[in-house]
Parts: sequence; C-alpha cells; structure tokens
Amino acid sequence: MMLPQAPLQPLNLHWLAAAGIDVAILRLDLIDPVISGNKWFKLTHHLAAAKNAGAQGVISLGGAHSNHLHALAAAGKRFGFPTVGLLRGHPVQTPTVLDLEAFGMPLHWLGYAGYRARHEPGFWQPWRERYPQLYPIPEGGGGLDGALGCADIVSQAHAQLADLGWDDFDGWWLACGTGTTLAGLVLAEARQRKVYGAMAVPGDHGVAENVTDIVGPDASAGYELLDASRGGFAKIDAQLLDFIAMAENESGVPLEPLYTGKALLALRQAVEAGRISQGSRLIFVHTGGLQGLRSRCAMAGC
Repeated sequence: MMLPQAPLQPLNLHWLAAAGIDVAILRLDLIDPVISGNKWFKLTHHLAAAKNAGAQGVISLGGAHSNHLHALAAAGKRFGFPTVGLLRGHPVQTPTVLDLEAFGMPLHWLGYAGYRARHEPGFWQPWRERYPQLYPIPEGGGGLDGALGCADIVSQAHAQLADLGWDDFDGWWLACGTGTTLAGLVLAEARQRKVYGAMAVPGDHGVAENVTDIVGPDASAGYELLDASRGGFAKIDAQLLDFIAMAENESGVPLEPLYTGKALLALRQAVEAGRISQGSRLIFVHTGGLQGLRSRCAMAGC
C-alpha cells in the first residue's frame, strides 16, 4: 500500500502564542476517510510480512471500538484480502462493530478473561490451526513492524517544513496507546529530536516496556512518557471535554477524547508548567481515531 500524504499545518491556539511556542500539527486524520490516522502506517510492514510469509490474509485483536481493527477491516475490503477479528468482551453492537461486519471481517468474541490471555504462550496456536492461511498481527498493530511503518511519519513531516517557514524543530508530541507510534518516531529520529508521548493509559499498562522492547534501553534519552490518562483508559471528565470544545473551536481541528484530546491537554499543562521553553518548535501528531466519536455520540444521544 502506498502511503498517502498527511498535511502539516500550524496549530493556532492562544495559549501557545502567549507562551511563544510554535506548534505544527501533522494531520494523519486526513489521510483517508476510513484507513485513518497512524493505523495505515502501522499496517504497512505487517502486511508486507504477511505477503512474504505467503499468507492470504491477516487476523488481529481489539475491542468493540478499536481503531486498529476498523482500519484493518477497511484495508482488507479495499485491497482484497481476508481479515478476522478477535474481540475483547462479549458481543455488542457498536458503530465500529457494525462497520467491521460490513467490511466483511468475521468476529470472534473472547470474553474478558480470554482476551487477557493474549500475551500468554500458546495463545495464537488454536487460531493458527483454525486459520492457517492468515498472518497474526499484534493488538493495535504493535511490535517492531508497526514501529518501522510509523517511522515514515517523520519523513512526511520533514518534507513539509519549508512550507511552514521552518528550517528545523525541537521535538514531537503525540498520544500513546501501546507506544508503537512513538517508538517508530524515536527510531527514525535517532536521538536528533525528543519525542514526547502522552499516555492515554496509566503507567501500569506496559507502554514503557513496549517502547523499550522496540527501541532498546539505550534509546531512553530520546523520548519521554507522560501520564495523560486522567485516571484510566477511556476516562473522560468535564475539564477534558470543555478543553476539547474550546480547542476545536479555536483551531478548527477535530479531536476525540481518548487519545488526541488528552495529548493536547497534556501539552497545554506542560506549557503552563514551564516544561516547554519559549521559542520551541514542536510537531503535534494527530493520530486519528475520529471514528470512535460515533460511539460517544450514540451514548450521549447527540
């Protein structure tokens, strides 16, 4: 799959201007209507590995609102390869699940205990036996192959710096779920610029360990992880929602509250705490995930 180009544009927010900090936002949310955000990048090397292994299609894991499974199923339908999804919990109809079914992805619901076993030795064996023609992709498109695909994000941004009037910049800021995208940026930057990861999950969810497994312990000086989870994955509060509404209104950039909204709020808090120096230039990565907003609206009745 040829990677589409994500536009890089100024992020115009009054609190950034007041602090003398320039931020450009890389709009991965705009690269495709359905294979959106960082997921396309994460999938490229996994799908190449599947092809090299002689697989006919792929099988992967996620929840009922999974951006990863949504992108994977959409790619399978568009490019003509079979996909299978292993889902957390028990059958439920969400906008994401309805799309997965419409895209032709057969779904297997593992329950919660069954899904927690995904990291145990032998988890994949029965699924390999059932689907010998399919290549397994880790949850969220993670692992080294996912990170290597995300390394291409760096070259896309660098190619557009001149359009901003920038000759260079100081670092990256993005939301982290598994840490795979952050790891890809760290690998591509090779310590030239700092990568800040605003974790959408608490620290005990293994993000730091996942990143270390990919980039190695010696690369730790090239990145910093911050807890932006606000108490847990998918935890949403009034302050966060108010901030997102104001940021969307001022910048014109759509946000969602699980990843990108939390990451941008964490950036504002870091700016207000004086952790980002005046005159700094950062690239904020919009990692997509906007399809998940449909579930939030369905629950809220909007």
